[in-house]
Amino acid sequence: MLLFSTGLNTKKITMNRSTFIRTAAAGALALGFTGRLAPVKTHVLSLSFDDGFKKSFYKTAEIHEEHGLKACLNIIASAHLGNNEGPEEYHHYPVGNFEDWNRLKERGHEIMPHTWAHNNLTNLPFAAATALIDKCLDYFDEHLVGFERNKAVYNFAYNASTPELEDYALSKVRAVRTGGWDILGEGRKAHRFPDKTGPVRLGCWSYGPENADKWVETEVNKFLATEGGWLILNLHGLDDEGWGPVSTKFLDSFLKRMVNIDSLDVLPVGMTLEKYMA
Repeated sequence: MLLFSTGLNTKKITMNRSTFIRTAAAGALALGFTGRLAPVKTHVLSLSFDDGFKKSFYKTAEIHEEHGLKACLNIIASAHLGNNEGPEEYHHYPVGNFEDWNRLKERGHEIMPHTWAHNNLTNLPFAAATALIDKCLDYFDEHLVGFERNKAVYNFAYNASTPELEDYALSKVRAVRTGGWDILGEGRKAHRFPDKTGPVRLGCWSYGPENADKWVETEVNKFLATEGGWLILNLHGLDDEGWGPVSTKFLDSFLKRMVNIDSLDVLPVGMTLEKYMA
């Protein structure tokens, strides 16, 4: 039984052998990466931002651009329609619409689905939950220019899922992002790289509801002290927006430092799969 962060709560899960193999996808892989594109780094960091707050996401994209990076932005498909099941205290900030998301995608940023209406799908009957997965992906098909399911990452709300829901989503998309667990040893929050044989489950870690600046710094420093891997940290808005926000000043200074670390690649999740799959 393992503990992992799920955004607004902490859950216990049981990881069976088949789930572990599918998640790690690297029993025989060395920690060094076998990506097709040079230069190959030993460490990859993905800052995966959720919910689609308009002010925060434009600013997040701008900060990434200032440092030659692309932002990883995950959108609640129907939030701009006033359809959002997220807690009011964390989701009352203005959100963008698909004109905004197409504009940011055109600038090179990664835009991925973060559920239809921020439902915790584990609280719903399986048929209702899978219908919402389909509804979300259908909406992205229709409204996000160039959306490709075979390259998409479906980001579960609250980082809450079940093996059955993961399998269903993975029948539609390249990867799912959900609650993380420690698969490389005690205290190690990182993934080995998946191979290219099929869809993959990706775990992430999050912190809140208070400001997450110190947490990000601590987790990344621990990660950089390891021999390598892929760390996915789930973030939300900037400054006062969302659950566990980081400050604008911190994100700017943090990325400025990260791009100067020779061993580190800072990439969105989908772009990491494209670059570093075996």
